[in-house]
Amino acid sequence: MTRIIALALALGLGSIAQASDDNGMIDAAKAEQIKAQLTEQGYDVRKIEMEDGQFEAYATKDGKHYEIYLDSDLNVVKTEQDD
Repeated sequence: MTRIIALALALGLGSIAQASDDNGMIDAAKAEQIKAQLTEQGYDVRKIEMEDGQFEAYATKDGKHYEIYLDSDLNVVKTEQDD
């Protein structure tokens, strides 16, 4: 039972670190920086990917879904609300 719980936690925590870019994996440390930055702003980050040379974070806040685009310096360049 303990192994099942540990596996479930590892899979849940690994989903952000496994976000992929055009050539493979986004650095886990970079993904954690993005998650921490957006969490401080009240977002619940669900997934991080690379798209068109920018990081794209899928997140929720106040019951709404967002796509947040960040540049290579982790500056938010665009935020879109999904319907």
